[in-house]
Amino acid sequence: MSALKGKGTQELINLTKKIVPPLLDSFHKGQAGRVAIVGGSEDYTGAPYFSAMASTLLGADMSHVICDSAAGTVIKSYSPNLMVHPYLHSTASLPESVSEKQIMDRVASILDRVHVIVVGPGLGRDSLMQKLAANIIEAAKQREMPIVIDADGLYLIQNQVELVKGYTNAILTPNVVEFKRLQEAVGIDPSKDGTSASDKCKQLALKFGGLVIIQKGSTDFISNGTVTITGDLNGSKKRVSGQGDTLSGSLATFMAWRLAYHNGLWDHPNELSHSDTMLLAAFGGSCITRNSARLAFENYGRSMVTSNLSDYIGKSYSELLEDHQSHL
Repeated sequence: MSALKGKGTQELINLTKKIVPPLLDSFHKGQAGRVAIVGGSEDYTGAPYFSAMASTLLGADMSHVICDSAAGTVIKSYSPNLMVHPYLHSTASLPESVSEKQIMDRVASILDRVHVIVVGPGLGRDSLMQKLAANIIEAAKQREMPIVIDADGLYLIQNQVELVKGYTNAILTPNVVEFKRLQEAVGIDPSKDGTSASDKCKQLALKFGGLVIIQKGSTDFISNGTVTITGDLNGSKKRVSGQGDTLSGSLATFMAWRLAYHNGLWDHPNELSHSDTMLLAAFGGSCITRNSARLAFENYGRSMVTSNLSDYIGKSYSELLEDHQSHL
């Protein structure tokens, strides 16, 4: 039986703390999380940056961005804290001398070095970029790697449901429009009345074979089809365009920490199941994003932008999850 059933927000926060690695002198670089964001195209360079920075600001040791060749220089100019690999190509930018296999060989060299991937921020809907993203998801599945899918990654999934159906190491993060499209993709009528938002999230997770769905909204519903929990911390009264990118990057860090928890990186009772820690990782990402948005809005109000959200990730972590006693 799940340890999460019937738990309130504070109880879930206390359980989430259990999967966060302490800061120990014995750790070395990379053990607290290596993340790769798959996305970034000629028109969309901000999204992968905000996702990768969120993962780093929350506490991942290393954040990579695997992007379109047309986006690499731009994303590199945003921050020296990220490792940017412009290995992907759109249909228009693919040189005749470069094959899809060559692209995937280069991407594989990054996948072998990271714990978690995020697919979708700034990916775009170019047919070749979508095909490469599908190939990357397959490669990650072969490695049993946790995957977070958002934005144009969800567009890919609505057209190729089988890519992730039954892969319980995945989290999908649809907004209200994306959620309806995913419902339609698996044969659920979104217009059907009489079903609560919580039950709709559970139903969609079941249709996807037990992966985790975060149905974003005024309350975030989080379900694997068996257990459903809610992320209901106060957020921002203003929605900024990159808030979903902050969520996806935060999720990646929690997913990396979850792996470290199950791999015994530090001494702990190992009392939480794999399915429960997946839900807790999703819950943790929701809480950090919502609380960061609240703090940013309190300071900036209507002038709040996505970068303000990033500025409060560290403070949000400290408010919600810091246990000073565990680091003495």
